[in-house]
Amino acid sequence: MSSGENFSVEKNETEQQRIPLSFVRRDFLKFGGAAAAAIFFGSSGCKIHNKVAGRYNPGKGDFSVLNYAYALEQMEAAFYEKAVSGFYTGATEMEKDFLTDIRNDEIAHREFFRNVLFLKKLPKLEFDFSSVNFNDRSSVLNTAKELEDTGVSAYNGAGKLLDVRLFLKEAGKIVSVEARHAATIRNMISYGDFAGDDVIDADGLDVVQTPAQVLAKADKYFKTKITVQYLPTT
Repeated sequence: MSSGENFSVEKNETEQQRIPLSFVRRDFLKFGGAAAAAIFFGSSGCKIHNKVAGRYNPGKGDFSVLNYAYALEQMEAAFYEKAVSGFYTGATEMEKDFLTDIRNDEIAHREFFRNVLFLKKLPKLEFDFSSVNFNDRSSVLNTAKELEDTGVSAYNGAGKLLDVRLFLKEAGKIVSVEARHAATIRNMISYGDFAGDDVIDADGLDVVQTPAQVLAKADKYFKTKITVQYLPTT
């Protein structure tokens, strides 16, 4: 899965981590349009810290959709960082490589949104994975399957909510990577199984879920809560 190339992205606000990125092109984090968008959003206000009923509000318009994606990418990155920090019992070298590559991709996705949103971003969120036994292969992989399947359906549902074509293009790149993650995890669970009726609709396409539907599934993992009630619906 590894491309053999190294890219430098920020792991958090103060720490730098140099990581190999599979499935991600060299220019993924270095394209002028997103940098300009970061300046545009950043110049229009300060960081998002407003809460609604104890939940962070991602804001309005396109950057609320991007913040929604940013929150999900923070969650996925946090999960894989924990999974890779101490692999489950019996993990093979191939499984370790796959999970490490996926972790690196999710970090890259998280940092992409953090950099694009610049000043108009959600804060660093905290997550609760207490329901996951990180020493158990089944628990880790089935949670990974849930997160990846949810991520694909989330991007499929959020794409139509974006007005700026550049953001839609980049979201399209990311969801294609997430779909590969989902297929990889399913294959790790059951060799040769890359999809299923639970994630494919009657037309043979990946399922689409609204932000509300996604959060209903993912909210249990959020220690720092967010709300999606103010996101665009069309």
